[in-house]
Amino acid sequence: MGLPENFLWGGASAANQCEGGIFEGGRGLANVDVCPSGADRHAVITGHKKMYQMDKEHHYPAAEAVDFYHRFQEDIKLFGEMGFKVYRMSIAWTRIFPHGDEEEPNEEGLLFYEKVFEECRKYQIQPLVTISHFDCPMYLIEKYGGWRDRRMIDCYLRLCKVLFTRYRDYVTYWLTFNEINMILHAPFMGAGLCFEEGEEEEQVKYQAAHHELIASALATKLAHKINPENQVGCMFAAGSVYPYSCKPQDVWEAMLVEQENYFFVDVQARGYYPSYAVKRLQKKGVYPKMQEGDIETLRAYPVDFISFSYYNSRCIASEEQKTAEGNLFQSAKNPYLSFSEWGWPIDPLGLRITLNQVYDRYQKPLFIVENGLGALDKPDSDGYVADDYRIDYLREHIRAMKAAVEEDGVELIGYTSWAPIDLISAGTGEMKKRYGFVYVDKQEDGSGSLVRKRKKSFYWYQKVIESNGERV
Repeated sequence: MGLPENFLWGGASAANQCEGGIFEGGRGLANVDVCPSGADRHAVITGHKKMYQMDKEHHYPAAEAVDFYHRFQEDIKLFGEMGFKVYRMSIAWTRIFPHGDEEEPNEEGLLFYEKVFEECRKYQIQPLVTISHFDCPMYLIEKYGGWRDRRMIDCYLRLCKVLFTRYRDYVTYWLTFNEINMILHAPFMGAGLCFEEGEEEEQVKYQAAHHELIASALATKLAHKINPENQVGCMFAAGSVYPYSCKPQDVWEAMLVEQENYFFVDVQARGYYPSYAVKRLQKKGVYPKMQEGDIETLRAYPVDFISFSYYNSRCIASEEQKTAEGNLFQSAKNPYLSFSEWGWPIDPLGLRITLNQVYDRYQKPLFIVENGLGALDKPDSDGYVADDYRIDYLREHIRAMKAAVEEDGVELIGYTSWAPIDLISAGTGEMKKRYGFVYVDKQEDGSGSLVRKRKKSFYWYQKVIESNGERV
């Protein structure tokens, strides 16, 4: 028993949350750069406040983030010290194509990631690369309106072709879009969508999602053509959906939410729009416009594996109940669970339930690519963080994951915790909401030395990996 010998342990990050250096190396401006921290962030990331440039009134945490751009060697060395087998990271689209639609890529950007991959290779760490992790060039948003325009597909595929060709010798695991279902909840951050007054928002979101689904299928085709060894996955924000009670209306509402959560993965993994989605989108009058050949494209090029983030389960009531703060998903407060400092439910068994549900639904290999606890870490006088709360959270989730594999027969490729090093929170733009095994001296106001310090969880995770999950 136990996890497979080749199980991929590691950590996950995103370029826009850790890299910084947004004005260096020929990089262009992206949607994630202009998402400020503070009170306006939610309106911006949901497409209800237009912010296409940086101003002096807001703080933009992605500008420096935790400076992985200049410190990647130091950081990857720490990942190697923990024993990582895999590092899930993303490519900043505008490092490769600053505007997003150039004919030729930016060589300086390509060289940067080549150095990152070389550094990973030095420690026998396999990269798992997300092609678009909430990342869309601002030039394309201003020119086309983001993913609402079908011309985005060709721009994206040009990026894919360069990545698959240039990094053929470094990368074989790829994810097409991060948390593709987030387009429904944070459409500017997820797809560069900013809504005009009176616009049918649902129509725009589902049309943009269709363009991303076609792009994902064609990227899968391209990846296999360029390198038959490539494995391409989709990625969604997962989490079991519980009815608030056994009242049939609660069960029904929970089922509807669950179907919405799975919709895009149903398309990416099975190759067609599920009948429940077709009926509901047609009834609402928001069924996306398709071109000839779209249905055949989706069917011909499904993904090879399913990856997902899991932070918490959700609880759905048919009538208004006290809500949990959750991340960007609405949820009733589950009375049987404890909650993090940010109000997120803590539900390790929910991970086992989610793994079983996803595997039962698709019968494809799974990959947990995000799981972690955001908390207020307080270093002692020596800068050491004794984050036992994080260890407890991760321990119980890893135990649940192991049970799903060892007892339930779920096929699981690997586990990358979010995040190996403190970085900027995507939902809130905060630095104080820390996830890492490595503490970064960077404060909410942007001050700090950026010095890295190993937390207690660093040494704990090192032992977990060394024992292939036997010592948790």
